[in-house]
Amino acid sequence: MVEIERKFLVISESFIGESFAQKRIVQAYLSSVPERTVRIRIKGDKGFITIKGKSNNSGTTRLEWEKEISLQEAESLLSICESGIIDKIRYEVKVGNHVFEVDVFSGENEGLIIAEIELQSEHEIFEKPLWLGKEVTNDERFYNSFLSKKPFKTW
Repeated sequence: MVEIERKFLVISESFIGESFAQKRIVQAYLSSVPERTVRIRIKGDKGFITIKGKSNNSGTTRLEWEKEISLQEAESLLSICESGIIDKIRYEVKVGNHVFEVDVFSGENEGLIIAEIELQSEHEIFEKPLWLGKEVTNDERFYNSFLSKKPFKTW
């Protein structure tokens, strides 16, 4: 139930040709306080509820619990979420022994592209593709819960 991930800005859309899967994701928050975010997500034709705890000092590690729920439940719960919907296309790209999840945001966050990689430990070594830019792991502005309140277009 612990998530270890790092986030990076993406400097080129060349990853699209390297991706092996893509899905649209729509999500919003029942609670966006940093100590416990509660997210409702529709990914493709599936619904999910996710609870995340506060990140550690480096921003790489936090408690995460996720459960699949029905699409109908997710749609109902989205209707009572805090304002600020996140809408994005997620591309999955295999690089070396890892898979990067690259989110291309639309709507109020259009123009933002973020890549995330989940790791087994904070100091795990991984291959960095040429399209990977600056690391933003510990920059809360790039958390989806922040983007739902202060969209990228308003920066």
